Amino acid sequence: MRGQRPTPAAVGFRLRSVAVPAFGPSALFGVSEGAVLPFVPRDAIGLGATVAVATLVVAAIGIGSLAGNIPAAILTSRFGERRAIVGAGSVSAAAMIVGLTASSPWVLGIAMLMVGFANSVFSVARQAYLIEVVPCDLRARALSTSGGSNRIGIFAGPFLSAGAILAIGSDGAYVVGFVAAVMAALIGLCSPDLTPARVQSDAVGLATVARVVSAQRRVFCTVGLTVLLISAVRASRQVVIPLWCLHVGLSSEASSIVYGLAGALDVAIFYPSGKLMDAKGRGWVAVPCMAIMGLSLIALPFTTSFAGVAVVSMLLGLGNGIGSGIVSTLGADFAPIAGRHAFIGVWRLFSDVGAFAGPLALSGIVAALSLSAGVFANGALGVAAAGMLAAWVPRKRQSTAPRGD
Repeated sequence: MRGQRPTPAAVGFRLRSVAVPAFGPSALFGVSEGAVLPFVPRDAIGLGATVAVATLVVAAIGIGSLAGNIPAAILTSRFGERRAIVGAGSVSAAAMIVGLTASSPWVLGIAMLMVGFANSVFSVARQAYLIEVVPCDLRARALSTSGGSNRIGIFAGPFLSAGAILAIGSDGAYVVGFVAAVMAALIGLCSPDLTPARVQSDAVGLATVARVVSAQRRVFCTVGLTVLLISAVRASRQVVIPLWCLHVGLSSEASSIVYGLAGALDVAIFYPSGKLMDAKGRGWVAVPCMAIMGLSLIALPFTTSFAGVAVVSMLLGLGNGIGSGIVSTLGADFAPIAGRHAFIGVWRLFSDVGAFAGPLALSGIVAALSLSAGVFANGALGVAAAGMLAAWVPRKRQSTAPRGD
């Protein structure tokens, strides 16, 4: 398709006009998750879990998000974004309390389920709003900025938790996560409801979801499949880095620094990535994202020192940062006007199936073979995803006008 010229709305629109209500909670949700994620495998093992079970505990985040997507679409369409944000922040804060007081790996897993559900509600609400209010010509930049704000939080979280651990002990990570989740809820509480009235009136039910799936089945079976693979590789990366740090004998503080360094590249390039997608096309970002991540995962088992793990982890962060907002942007491009919330919910369902399946497959391979074999397998999956994206996602800039089908 021919690319659109910037519309008058695009020329006059500024992302800073939605910065606090749209991007503030994204950053805080990132802080909340990033603060605890590097320590969940360690804490699970400390509570008696094997490495495979510890991987499954982290995968519970994906399970919670997976289970929450369709309910999130229904709740957001019926109650509006402000209430969705407040509710998501409250659930996430409660999850930090459960994690802090966990007496077994399974209780810790319940806390991670709650974190995943809260993230699902937040993400559906925020994506639907940005699709509605941001001009098409700035769509990728807006969604990349939203994803980048979350990555800023994930980047800052491990450093904040490392400081809190030094100050108050090993529970500091969950305290940081709790405070960040409460602050996200407070921003939502103090903000106007951002969901336009005409979108709120498009109430979503299970029948709406079924109609959308039927009408958009070709999209879900092609581009939707690549979204599943992208999420599988990304979720595995979040598990692999702390587990490999543990495998080579790095301390908790060193593991947190490695995780934070990987996040540094995430936050450095999210806006240029979105600008490139708007200017040239989605394929210019999607394919390099998966190629870099896949090859980096294949290289990780060859590292045995802090320096080696840090370099490869930073390459993983670079690949992940290049793809900031790509899943949301592709979803926005294909979302129809009628049934938009339902489409976003199903799109995120594909994404979260991958986020669940990636660590689960890693856990199975680790249990059957070794951690190195699991990392290799996920790297190969990333390379395969790059090839599929090259085939199905156009490299040239295309029209991103809202679809009416």
